Amino acid sequence: MDSSIKEEVPVHEEFILCCGVETQVLKCGPWTNLFNEQRANRPKLLIFIITGNPGFCSFYVPFAKTLYSLTNRRFPIWVISHAGHALAPKDKKILTTSDDSNAQEIKDIYGLQGQVEHKLAFLRTHVPKEMKLVVIGHSIGCYISLEILKLAPELPLMLSTLEAKK
Repeated sequence: MDSSIKEEVPVHEEFILCCGVETQVLKCGPWTNLFNEQRANRPKLLIFIITGNPGFCSFYVPFAKTLYSLTNRRFPIWVISHAGHALAPKDKKILTTSDDSNAQEIKDIYGLQGQVEHKLAFLRTHVPKEMKLVVIGHSIGCYISLEILKLAPELPLMLSTLEAKK
């Protein structure tokens, strides 16, 4: 793919308070808040990438931009960090939602089950229920994705795994 095309792809970085923990989210495309979009203009599908360890979103930017371009820029591509793996720069505002204050406290948010619950809380707070999801998991992100499938059958979810080529 032509690198100049990938450079034109809009990527928006946010730091969101999710379950009381700073969480980095990179969003490819013009959609930064799916609830603010009028229902008729809202995309029908979200591609959601759960990172592997160490959970840095920026590693996935070239992949997300390429995927966004290959889907003809029709669907948002979001990449989420693991809880506790990214801190907002001092000059960056941390976004909060009223729903996050209602999120149940996760006992061990930095443990494996806590990371699963963290992603579920994010999806339930930031993605409309009727939106279809394609979840791409890399490494431990695959495990988290499978756990989400088991724990949240109400989410219209499709799963894809991402493996490094040898």
